[in-house]
Amino acid sequence: MSVSIAQMEEARRALDAPLFADLAGDCQVSFEFFPPKTEKMEETLWNAIETLAPLGPRFVSVTYGAGGSTRERTHATVARIARETAIPAAAHLTCVDASRDEILDVAREYWAAGVRHIVALRGDPPREGEKFQAHPDGFENAAALVAGLKSVAPFEISVAAYPECHPDSADVAADLDNLKRKIDAGANRAISQFFFSADAFFRFRDAVEAAGINAEIVPGILPVSNVAQTRKFAGMCGAAIPAWMDRLFEGLDDRPAARQLVAATIAAEMCRKLYAGGVRHFHFYTLNRAELSYAICHLLGLRPNPAAAEKAA
Repeated sequence: MSVSIAQMEEARRALDAPLFADLAGDCQVSFEFFPPKTEKMEETLWNAIETLAPLGPRFVSVTYGAGGSTRERTHATVARIARETAIPAAAHLTCVDASRDEILDVAREYWAAGVRHIVALRGDPPREGEKFQAHPDGFENAAALVAGLKSVAPFEISVAAYPECHPDSADVAADLDNLKRKIDAGANRAISQFFFSADAFFRFRDAVEAAGINAEIVPGILPVSNVAQTRKFAGMCGAAIPAWMDRLFEGLDDRPAARQLVAATIAAEMCRKLYAGGVRHFHFYTLNRAELSYAICHLLGLRPNPAAAEKAA
């Protein structure tokens, strides 16, 4: 009986060591949340934080809506994390629909509340489909925002990076130049927009290095359980959803448990490829749910730290 090349390749893979066997647990993680709108959502958020805290994250960040639409909720959430847990809390700030003075006043409030880390972003336009326009008295872009924040206090600052190029950038070179300006203005690291191909991140990492940018680039991981929602996110930020991934979720609309399993498998496999390529820091877009991110961290070798759990309690 003849054996095809494809069958031989599949057999070789099956004989290899299991993908996640005995990983060293030497990676570090961070998690992103959004501020809750209701009491029920607040309960979900805090359950997620309590679940993920024992993994000892480097920080957790809280997003911020356009034009200050979630300003109070973001501030309350970040302040509570800073007050009630030992996890360093990072607050998102954007340039949208606010003057320089308004934004820097918010930054001063964060510093007074004990928050030392800001995720500085240009931000998306408040109305879908519009182009970004700087406020007449505002910061024109994220690089200017970073410089402004550094004038207020010695914040630790993370900025955004786009492995598949930001939709508003003229080309890849312009996108990298924008990232370099943000780092040169004082940012400590860049967190990437989500992507679904490890190769896309590795190519971007090489391009960043070739452009003379020496800052840490942390891959942003979005475990997908809602493909329609993810497609909407991806359209706004220039991320490609592979056709094979779309097909994997077909027929699972009414099977949430199966969908979760498929989502975790896809994201975990990509994280394993990133790990094999030397990545040791991961940032998870949790959508305020802990299960998928926790499972992937577990597969990567992370285990709860009792001391971290006690501090978060």
